[in-house]
Amino acid sequence: MAIVYSFLALAAIGAVLLLLPVSSNVPGWTPIKVAAFTAVSAITVTGLVVVDTVPYWTPFGQAVIFGLILVGGLGFLTGAAFLLILLGQRIGLQNMLVVREGIGVRQLGGLNAWVRRVVLIALAIQAIGTAVLFVKFYVWQQLWDGISWGSALWLAAFHAVSAFNNAGFDIMPTARVGGASLIGFRSDYAVLGTVSILVILGGISYAVPYDMIRTRMRAPRFRLETKLVLVTTGILLLAGLVSFIGFEYARPGTIGDMSVLQKVANAWIHTVMTRTAGFNSIDYSQTSNLTNLTASLLMFIGGASTSTAGGIKVTTVAVLNLALWQTLRGRRHIRAFKRELADDVVRRALVVVLITIGIVALFVFAMAAAEGASLYRVLFEVLSAFSTVGLSTGITAEASEIGRLILMACMFIGKFGPLTLGLWMIGPPAIERYRYLEEEVRIG
Repeated sequence: MAIVYSFLALAAIGAVLLLLPVSSNVPGWTPIKVAAFTAVSAITVTGLVVVDTVPYWTPFGQAVIFGLILVGGLGFLTGAAFLLILLGQRIGLQNMLVVREGIGVRQLGGLNAWVRRVVLIALAIQAIGTAVLFVKFYVWQQLWDGISWGSALWLAAFHAVSAFNNAGFDIMPTARVGGASLIGFRSDYAVLGTVSILVILGGISYAVPYDMIRTRMRAPRFRLETKLVLVTTGILLLAGLVSFIGFEYARPGTIGDMSVLQKVANAWIHTVMTRTAGFNSIDYSQTSNLTNLTASLLMFIGGASTSTAGGIKVTTVAVLNLALWQTLRGRRHIRAFKRELADDVVRRALVVVLITIGIVALFVFAMAAAEGASLYRVLFEVLSAFSTVGLSTGITAEASEIGRLILMACMFIGKFGPLTLGLWMIGPPAIERYRYLEEEVRIG
């Protein structure tokens, strides 16, 4: 339980720091409902906000949000384990077993070294992203005339960390760059490309690139999980890209007035960001219902297990689709890439999906009752919170105190619920001292 407590304590510390008068530009102390919501959104790397980040928070407050994103993006288990190591605390055997299962390490020996290595890799990727964005913001072409190198570096670092950790927070001055988030960079392919690469790297989990490096990029030697993550992610990105272009190609207010290259670039950004990143280069209040429905599905799926992304995870979807396809073909065993999946894996995937659907449905009904908004908009907002995406149709900023509490709970459960449920099911199986006779039940 030390791992859980350390993470909750960090969220509480972040909320207290944001309460301080030095954190916001409002007179006196920051309202607790704003500080708490922002801290939860940052530590769960969601990106939903109830106030505009740039005018509301001071540089100190933005730095607090930056720190919460940096640690929260390491993941529930990796981040909490690293905090214990950093504080000199010993990770007990039970917690070591939980962390091992959660991050996919086979051995207990060297677990601390593995956690440190993950953190160093994550920091290195974010440092490279910061360097690339700094060159773009200051050296190659300045964001605006007279920008200092310090401001350019801070903007580059904040957005590189926010992108890699799939957080979606932004501190771009709207008036200077032409729009919030990535709206001012609709035709800046260098920025769009850099941000999308960081988001994808953060969303495929640390285990995937580690496995690719370990096998020296030899695809046949990849672990089955690595293959499923890469293939499923590719399929989802392609499907999202094609559907967005198809639904929005001629639609005014989104990409209808753009050139063909701009349409493809912004459709790509949309698809990548709905995988739980939360940046946007278009106004989601102007998108079609079919686009939002597709986005909701992508948000529900999310990224890879133990990554910075949320959702039910791409491996869960891959396993269930394999089970569906091969069951329809009359096969009793589920196979993929010349490997066979254990029946327990299929059952756990099914349980995660069904329980997640139930939780999301409860939150949707609760939000609809609290806010009185249309069920369609509420569904989008709840899925965005649960899958730690951060995209919004405007409900969050206008929500009542009850609505914000519901969204906070949704973000926390969405961040930690599926992983906790999966780890609980991985635990020691129940002892069955006897079994009953089998009997057939008709299905369908």
